[in-house]
Amino acid sequence: MVDWSLARQLARLAANAGSTAPSLPPADFPALVADSERHLTGYTGLSAEGGIPPAETVSRAEWAEVNVDTLGSLLGPVTDRLGGRFEGAGPFAGPLRTAAGATVAAECGLVLGYMSQRVLGQYELSLLEPERPARLLFVGPNLARAVRDLDIDADSFLRWIVLHEVTHVLQFSGVPWLRDHMGTLMREYLATVEVRIERGAAGGLPSLPDMRDLVERFREGGLVALVQTGEQRVIFDRIQAVMSVIEGYSEHVMDAVGEQVLPAYEGLRDAMERRRRSRSAPERVLQRLLGLDLKMRQYEQGKHFCDAVADRHGVGTLNLVWDSPEAIPSLAELDDPEAWVARVRGTRAAA
Repeated sequence: MVDWSLARQLARLAANAGSTAPSLPPADFPALVADSERHLTGYTGLSAEGGIPPAETVSRAEWAEVNVDTLGSLLGPVTDRLGGRFEGAGPFAGPLRTAAGATVAAECGLVLGYMSQRVLGQYELSLLEPERPARLLFVGPNLARAVRDLDIDADSFLRWIVLHEVTHVLQFSGVPWLRDHMGTLMREYLATVEVRIERGAAGGLPSLPDMRDLVERFREGGLVALVQTGEQRVIFDRIQAVMSVIEGYSEHVMDAVGEQVLPAYEGLRDAMERRRRSRSAPERVLQRLLGLDLKMRQYEQGKHFCDAVADRHGVGTLNLVWDSPEAIPSLAELDDPEAWVARVRGTRAAA
């Protein structure tokens, strides 16, 4: 029902909007990946079963298109149900279905085009289609702009970003249950999503919500919070906890390893935090609406948890998060690392 070719076209347009980025300094990404894998495996004990995908340097538009395709497969069940909502509309069913599909395509394309201007790297992995090969992507224009704007050593910065993304490869390929677990959570969540179209003044279009209610409902979770039921919130909290661990672990590891192996490590973390927070007022509003500030909290909350556990108990204890899905900390335990340590150690002792 959704015209994903339209989404790709709009994503390319949005990705290419704005000022031209500088050229990326010469970088041998395959060599950087191989070097990172060696250091990361030594620190974490995780290894990439099946190897690491070839590193690819892509443009913003290419990144956006890849993610439109991934999003299309992810939202397939939801958009199929949306199409079914128009079955009783008689002769208006076709036009309404087309209009709704174009709206979804436009929103997805524009959002991904916007995001493509900020992403530095991505381990692109389909959670719902395991047969699709994973990809390791680095967005050249954004890396070049970050090096220029942050005024940092290019070689150390690129190596540092590679450490982050290769850590994700080791997580998903070195922890046997993680990909299936995340895929199951996503399927459970998507199975609960029903698109409700309320009849408004325009006859077949949604009516506007009360603005005060709108503000309150997206205050904590972005637009996704506007349509969550109680059941969805429970699943979403579980997804949020896993993602916080995944991102926080990678943030912890890139600092722990980077401090040891990068010649110009000092200042990289401060520079990255400045970049993440350097948004104009309109950008901050848009990120809040899209729930992207939730992503920032994943980095912060997860890194604080992982740093605390590793500092007090060692990386061996931190690696207990990968024992099983049950070992993943809850949202409450992310704010209380010692409670999580006591629980998982008790579970191991009992076993």
